[in-house]
Amino acid sequence: MRYLIAGLLALTPSLALADTLDKSDSAWILTATALVLFMTLPGLALFYGGLVRNKNVLSVLMQCFAIACAVSLVWLVVGYSLAFSDGGAANAWIGGFSNVFFDGIGRDTLEGSLPKSLHGLFQMTFAIITPALIVGAFTERMRFGAMLAFSVLWVLGVYVPICHWVWGGGWLAELGLYDFAGGTVVHITAGVAALVAAVVLGRRQDWPGQAMKPHNMTMTVMGAGMLWVGWFGFNGGSALAADGNASMAMLVTHISAAAGSLAWVTLESIKFGKPSALGIATGMVAGLGTITPASGFVGPGGALLIGLAAGVICFYMVLVVKQKWRIDDSLDVFPVHGIGGVLGTLLAGVFASTELGVFSGYGFAKPEYGMLDQIGVQALGVVATFVYTAVVTFLLLKLVGLFTPLRVTAEEEAQGLDIALHEERGYDI
Repeated sequence: MRYLIAGLLALTPSLALADTLDKSDSAWILTATALVLFMTLPGLALFYGGLVRNKNVLSVLMQCFAIACAVSLVWLVVGYSLAFSDGGAANAWIGGFSNVFFDGIGRDTLEGSLPKSLHGLFQMTFAIITPALIVGAFTERMRFGAMLAFSVLWVLGVYVPICHWVWGGGWLAELGLYDFAGGTVVHITAGVAALVAAVVLGRRQDWPGQAMKPHNMTMTVMGAGMLWVGWFGFNGGSALAADGNASMAMLVTHISAAAGSLAWVTLESIKFGKPSALGIATGMVAGLGTITPASGFVGPGGALLIGLAAGVICFYMVLVVKQKWRIDDSLDVFPVHGIGGVLGTLLAGVFASTELGVFSGYGFAKPEYGMLDQIGVQALGVVATFVYTAVVTFLLLKLVGLFTPLRVTAEEEAQGLDIALHEERGYDI
């Protein structure tokens, strides 16, 4: 009888007790993994590199490259295990140590329909890009060693716990927080950390009195295009399957990016008289970051409104941070990623509704939830992520500062970090 039952289970996938490898799912996530790494190297590196002055371009590229290397090893040693394994009695807050050094993960070990090694690698690329985003807040003034130490500690102290809360079965996952691809885990954490870092390190010399224009907009626009393409892997890959959820996530991602771009340059034209390449690229990033948490739960109509909202609100937040708060968040990480993440996480609770006509999405996290319930959970996730990230980031910066200066000297800053820290030039002409 037991053999008969086993045979029936094998012939009935819906009743199968064990995970089964799906080659099409695996092929898609292999591709998505490459796309997400492509977002950091070279996409984000070129995007940021073009935005700084020419004496600091190599330092920015170097920071992105070094973060990719260091975070990869941290993720191997303990990051993935703490984020995604079972933490036992502490599982609401943090995972355990069962997968340290990817222990127990072999060629045939599965996570759903995927090789578990692939799941770990895919999630590694998210862990890489998140601290790399923070680089934009302190460009042109932070020491390389301090930056690297802070990034490693920050991944362990901020990214890993929040990743577990949301995607690893932690307390926010239990509540039903909607964060498909990283509104809280990636964008709010990076944006808030960027704001704190900008405040702790202080303004660049001569800012805001001296204009600090991008030195190579061609490089920036090229990097922005790479980010746009790579984001299909970021959001579409987060479905963890080659299915309709992935294709819809990609569709709404594209729509939001386009809407964010056009909303931003429209406001630029109204306020400043001319649209700019910087504006259309930044609006695109705002649209992408804002749709990220909602991308698996909303439809095309909702994505259009989310993208338009991103372009408008993030545009004005740049002005608030720079002109009213007088904070030198050099490359606008907080107003674009932080505010975009907040906005997208909240709007996911709105446009997931199935009762909005052409703007409807695919329903709320729990059968008993209405829109207000889902928005309440989304707001709780935003507040918890915001506060935890701000406090821990501040403490980590102060901790690193006890062992090494965070900021270069005034002379090194004037000389440029390329020569001062690396003895190299980006351009020898």
